[in-house]
Amino acid sequence: MNEVLENIKNRRSVRKYKAEQVPQELLDEIIKAGLYAASGRGQQNTIMIQVTDKKLRDEIAEKNCEIGGWDKGFDPFYGAPAMIIVLAKQDWGNRVYDGSLVMGNLMLAAHALGLGSCWIHRAKEEFETDWGKSLLKKLGVEGQYEGIGHCAIGYVEGEYPPEPARKAGRVFYVK
Repeated sequence: MNEVLENIKNRRSVRKYKAEQVPQELLDEIIKAGLYAASGRGQQNTIMIQVTDKKLRDEIAEKNCEIGGWDKGFDPFYGAPAMIIVLAKQDWGNRVYDGSLVMGNLMLAAHALGLGSCWIHRAKEEFETDWGKSLLKKLGVEGQYEGIGHCAIGYVEGEYPPEPARKAGRVFYVK
């Protein structure tokens, strides 16, 4: 089978990571895959923020945990040492769709490079806060952006998740 189709079929969300940092060369390849995601009218109205700085990573995890309502100390990123946050221009009608395509490319690229990944929600809520807006400002991001998702990335700790059974009755044909 085609390598791309195999990666699509075999990728799983990973929820347990080794602490080992992902080399920048691999993160650059994953980011590049995100930059090549399809976008409405070819506008490319998404941005990505790579986070490997442990202090900021842990601060984001804490904010995400607060928003999710979990107990202090829970790690909603499952120990992943790297994340790529996807945001899209707030006034762009296709922002969620375009950002979702970026997220899909990031996860597929991570899998193709032997890494685990997981889409972590609550980026929208994070970047609606003063904290999130301040972070964007510190990074030099101009304009209004909506958080789409966090792509947690790292080396898989333990066994790779098994393939769940596919639900029947999800495809309808009109010939």
